[in-house]
Amino acid sequence: MSISAKDVNELRKATGSGMMDCKKALTESNGDMDAAIDWLRKKGQKISDKRADRDAKEGVVIAKTTSDGKSGVIVNLSCETDFVANSDDFVNFAQSIADLAATDRLGSKEDVLNAELNGTTIKEGVLNLVGKIGEKIEIANYEKVDAEFVVSYIHAGYKIGVLIPFNKAIDEGIGKDIAMQVAAMRPIATDEDGVPAEVIAKEMEIGKEQAMNEGKPENIIEKIAQGKVKKFLKENTLLNQQFVKDGSKTIREYLKGVDNELQVLGFKRVATGDN
Repeated sequence: MSISAKDVNELRKATGSGMMDCKKALTESNGDMDAAIDWLRKKGQKISDKRADRDAKEGVVIAKTTSDGKSGVIVNLSCETDFVANSDDFVNFAQSIADLAATDRLGSKEDVLNAELNGTTIKEGVLNLVGKIGEKIEIANYEKVDAEFVVSYIHAGYKIGVLIPFNKAIDEGIGKDIAMQVAAMRPIATDEDGVPAEVIAKEMEIGKEQAMNEGKPENIIEKIAQGKVKKFLKENTLLNQQFVKDGSKTIREYLKGVDNELQVLGFKRVATGDN
């Protein structure tokens, strides 16, 4: 059957797909608009599957808290190119996912994918975007935190998102300072107790090897390695790190200066390319 330019344009506006794809979809669907949309979705699925082995290391990370400050989410919507990641449509879509996830306090990535946004599931929305753009697009990471008070922070043009849960409500600016620390300094744990035993064992082994390579006496190699591990823990655990805004204090000392009872209960840090 003959497909009119008007129908093609209407389908293009409804789906955001290319003109030739819309014309083919309508031809394959005998002019049925709903069937043509389904055809395009199926095409998106095919593209998604075909590109499953492609790297999606670009994208955006959105961190957001609820209005009461007691819950926060991070959504990492990934894609293949920086060009797509910087587009308003892509950023706005990621923002809308994070808004819904925070408002509904969705607990897992699966919950997010199955949630309804603008009349369709987010999973289908991602699929439609794949069909429209032609890149591998996915929710690469999703994190949710609940606490008495949660602070969110987005760093480096949507490239890093951080959530910091606290045991009590505080001035948001103070929370942002801690979140900025996490974004910039990439701690591996809140304090020494949170560092996995295998990480400490590995650092101990490295320290011993370094000491031996430096020709240190065998009877002090263990002590030297312990010192290196201590230095590693100081530099890589949040509370023991030097505060980036005031190098004369550790984060622990900074927090005590704010409120002796204030505690950081952990953190979540997600960056593009982490997956």
